[in-house]
Amino acid sequence: MSTPTDLRFTPSHEWVRLDGNSITVGISEYAQGSLGDVVHVEMPDTDDTFDKGAEAAEIESVKAVSSIYAPMSGTVTETNEAIEDEPELVNSEPYAGGWLFKMEVSSPDELDGLLTAEAYDALVAAQD
Repeated sequence: MSTPTDLRFTPSHEWVRLDGNSITVGISEYAQGSLGDVVHVEMPDTDDTFDKGAEAAEIESVKAVSSIYAPMSGTVTETNEAIEDEPELVNSEPYAGGWLFKMEVSSPDELDGLLTAEAYDALVAAQD
């Protein structure tokens, strides 16, 4: 799977899709592959507020438990309820049905600090 060019990424492998002043957050194809089969996701609560870089969620796989960090500052507006029943969506559809949560961003300029798809691919290639 090629990295979608409409997304931005963090060095810790979260992705962001911007829609106005709202973002959708998930983990990258690389991250889900490194984790292995996802068995549970501990989501943030709606209306939780996070600063950029704060721990916002947790993903449990057969290999490990990993923290998911807020890629931008803001307030959670929605969580992906389908993930509760089907955590494997994080593996099978990391850029579509496997999204984790949505946030209303409080500092839109933080988007500039995130990686483009090209820069993220270079980061992943350097890690392999």
